[in-house]
Amino acid sequence: MEMLSRFRSPKEQKEIIEKLGTGAIDVVIGTHRLVSKDVQFRNLGLLVIDEEQKFGVKVKDRLKHIRLEVDVLTLTATPIPRTLHLSLLGIRDISSLTTPPRDRVPIETRVGRFDEKLVRSAIIRELNRGGQVYFVHNRVHDIKDIASRLQAIVPEAKITIAHGQMHEDELEAAMIAFVTG
Repeated sequence: MEMLSRFRSPKEQKEIIEKLGTGAIDVVIGTHRLVSKDVQFRNLGLLVIDEEQKFGVKVKDRLKHIRLEVDVLTLTATPIPRTLHLSLLGIRDISSLTTPPRDRVPIETRVGRFDEKLVRSAIIRELNRGGQVYFVHNRVHDIKDIASRLQAIVPEAKITIAHGQMHEDELEAAMIAFVTG
């Protein structure tokens, strides 16, 4: 078992890639680094992808080609509309984990038109209980406008932008800022 990501030294990455090519590694865990063109698998049988919606367009395109040759298990708590649609049409199989962990507070999901008062109320309620908020927006080209709008609605909130087209270092910094509060 090995782990491949940019956090491994170039020498370690090279060794892992060579072992993947010869089949010397049975299980590899990694970031999108695993779908780089220099990574070849001798006999890949199963690809497990967690939170695919966070990947950029290039990574998703590479995954599309890999999917043709192997079994794929995709995991997510927040499916993107296209993936959900494919599942509802029966093009993709879907399994749901319906039993929450013990003591888990249920998540409430509502769909509706953008309502500034409702958005503010929901964010303030979550912040007051010591929680954090993911605000998902479906278009990168105007995500900064949405972030500015949210900042105006909830000026007391710290807002960070993260999306798959950001440079790796920027995205990592944004995610670390979110995790550390």
